[in-house]
Amino acid sequence: DIQRSVALLKQACLDSGFFYVLDHGISQEFMDEVFAESKKFFELPNSEKMKLLRNEKNRGYTPMLDEILDPENQVNGDYKEGYYIGVEVPADDPQSNKPFYGPNQWPSEEVLPKWREVMEQYHREALRVAKSVARIIALALNLDADFFDRPEMLGDSIATLRLLHYEGGQKTGQVSNPSKGVYGAGAHSDYGLITLLATDDVVGLQICKDRNAQPQVWEYVAPVKGGFIVNLGDMLERWSNSIFRSTLHRVVLDGQERYSIAFFVEPSHDCIVECLPTCKSETNPPK
Repeated sequence: DIQRSVALLKQACLDSGFFYVLDHGISQEFMDEVFAESKKFFELPNSEKMKLLRNEKNRGYTPMLDEILDPENQVNGDYKEGYYIGVEVPADDPQSNKPFYGPNQWPSEEVLPKWREVMEQYHREALRVAKSVARIIALALNLDADFFDRPEMLGDSIATLRLLHYEGGQKTGQVSNPSKGVYGAGAHSDYGLITLLATDDVVGLQICKDRNAQPQVWEYVAPVKGGFIVNLGDMLERWSNSIFRSTLHRVVLDGQERYSIAFFVEPSHDCIVECLPTCKSETNPPK
């Protein structure tokens, strides 16, 4: 029932900018396989992972503490390691000169057979789901359902898959402690259009609906087996003239190891982002 989906999504986007997506057509078996392959990579010796260190195209491995998302409140980096996989564009293609396009870095077949194949399939499947979600977002904003399907939008999108591993306390002894500036991932909002997040069953994600509240109130978002947690990014908040929300979130861990997979979706480089026609009026001029 598309109208019901639109109404529910609209309420979530006005309220928190976070919602769950279920029945998206990616099988549980395949999701389990993607998580298993992700785990195989992060269990490799450090020397193997460092061979694939993130390059200037933002592809490859990011080590523990490499990123710091909330420098004002973090004493050191995020207690997570990651792996970036973007849109595969051969190095000799003129498109590969653009930011976020280019060849990916892949572990060797000898070390991880099937790994590339599984991740490329997941990239395709997640993009299909993202485009379906974007159609419902378009309807919730009173736009045509295919608004985001156009070539300059998601027809030729910048989509980045990010595997994440939060190390358990048994390895580092690190339990998140916000009062001491220790986080799995510091507080931030995503900068793009939408993010699809798949997680294991370890709770860790928190959101703060009102970033200006003193003190800030943080609430946990429970994982949902087989579902995606989807959130809006800053670009969509601006595009919708602040009608829809891009919400602060962070990862706070109790010492358990956690795996998650984020899929960041943006329009193409040729997309003009300006206040959507349905999001402005005399009483609400473009900000």
